[in-house]
Amino acid sequence: MAKTYIDTVKYLVYTEVEIDGLVEKPDVVGAIFGQTEGLLGDELDLRDLQKNGRIGRIEVDLEGREGRTTGTIKIPSSLDMVETCIIAAALETVDRVGPCEARLKISKVEDTRSLKRKTMVDRAKDLLRNLLNTEIPESKEISEMVREEVKTAEIVEYGQDRLPAGPMVDKSEEVIFVEGRADVINLLKNDINNAVAIGGARITRTIIELSKKKEVTLFLDGDRGGDIILNELIQSNVDIDFVCRAPTGIEVEELTRKEIIKYLRNRTPFEHGGMGKKAAPERRRSEVPKFRQTQQEQNEDHPAPQMQERERDREMSGSRNMERTRREMPQPEVEFERENRETREAPTPTPPIVPPAPLEKEDLMKELEGLANSLRARFYSEKYERIIEVPVRDVIKSLSETKGAYAIVFDGIITQRLADLASKQGVKVLVGIKIGNVNKVPENIEIITKQK
Repeated sequence: MAKTYIDTVKYLVYTEVEIDGLVEKPDVVGAIFGQTEGLLGDELDLRDLQKNGRIGRIEVDLEGREGRTTGTIKIPSSLDMVETCIIAAALETVDRVGPCEARLKISKVEDTRSLKRKTMVDRAKDLLRNLLNTEIPESKEISEMVREEVKTAEIVEYGQDRLPAGPMVDKSEEVIFVEGRADVINLLKNDINNAVAIGGARITRTIIELSKKKEVTLFLDGDRGGDIILNELIQSNVDIDFVCRAPTGIEVEELTRKEIIKYLRNRTPFEHGGMGKKAAPERRRSEVPKFRQTQQEQNEDHPAPQMQERERDREMSGSRNMERTRREMPQPEVEFERENRETREAPTPTPPIVPPAPLEKEDLMKELEGLANSLRARFYSEKYERIIEVPVRDVIKSLSETKGAYAIVFDGIITQRLADLASKQGVKVLVGIKIGNVNKVPENIEIITKQK
């Protein structure tokens, strides 16, 4: 008796059948076995193969209509690919079923393992998709949530205005001013714990007082709001030491750790360029220097009464010293007449430059007060006689070109670069508003600041 199933079905042979008459399924199966017997030899005999389980049960599906029978024959096979195709070709040799003529045509030989592989691949895709959408994001979400909670818990409220800030604002010598709470959180995520949120365009008293005590770096967003906040800080007389900005159209809360560190390292001293490297267009950058220049011009046009009186005393003393020196020095008559002739011929005689009277070391702080809000610097000799007066931005350049400078008084912040260069050029006294990020003070120089 033939087996009704086989353990492993590798291929499935589909055969279309047309019979000129009405027949039954056993007639078709008997015709297949009878007409293929001995056709392929003993090794590929259908009866033997079916007994051994190499060929499965032959399934026949027939439909009779108008004296004709049509249908489909399916033969499962566990033979290899070549032997299965030989069996399939042998089926097409069957030309009669009973007394009726028949035509068998192989429609396809299907590899059932490919279907299994396709089903397996589709299922694997579903499993992987489910894993990515549920399992992995969930664990990542948990770690992110824990990290967010830890960083948010570190935010403190600073000052009487209860501004969002990092926990190290009081302990750190430097602080970073950012625009809002989200910026502080982003810096905390990246282990920067000394940030304070300005909290909008209205500058609070806490920000103003904090800027007087700490070295301030202003970290602005790369949008129009950053320009507005910078102008408000200037108008409120907030003491800003450095400025850095996010790229155009990017906010500080969107920056990565690498970008934050990059922009903080490339910060620009506020007196030397105002808006920094990542600033808005040129027109906006020019607003800050213009504001500073206006303050300087006002101070120069309307100096303090004490400063005016001190300058008059120096001019009178200098004039007396010059007259005394001129009387003591013998001048040849020829030179005297030539100078008189040149003076008469000159259309607009230039009055002589009267140097200010020498100072004492104790007077340097008074000189600093006289330079308040002027953004200018004065160089003095060893006898505290003024050599030159230059803008603060030209101090480094002038120091490299000027010889004999013993003391420098300037309306600015003393930096490590300035201290090192001054020591190298032989300067012994540096007087400024306050000392900035100076890690090592040279041994041969004395630094005096207004803010202790």
